[in-house]
Amino acid sequence: MTLKWLAVLVATVSVTLSVTGNVVIGAIDGGQLPLVVNLFALTTAGTAVVLAVLADLYDRLNDRLTALTEFLVARLNDIEEHAGDRNAGFVEGYLLSHDREAAVVPFGRRGRGAAER
Repeated sequence: MTLKWLAVLVATVSVTLSVTGNVVIGAIDGGQLPLVVNLFALTTAGTAVVLAVLADLYDRLNDRLTALTEFLVARLNDIEEHAGDRNAGFVEGYLLSHDREAAVVPFGRRGRGAAER
């Protein structure tokens, strides 16, 4: 059982026991359960409901992140499949079409000042 459904079950049981206890005590002698018992039941139910909502939000966020990750992986694989081979072939073809090896041009400043240095 997941955390969400376990929290829903705890909240339901807590409220049911509190209401049933108050109805039985009220039918027998016209009173109600002690305030501490009622507050404990309500606090337990409220905490369980908040926990169930947070667990549901976590599940939704996790599902969306998984879907986004799968989409990005598929898209990157698609881009690599189409672009990687084409670019490699273009560079090899360009280099083979020239008889000489490509010259290595060092990085440096361009312009008039670069030739003087």
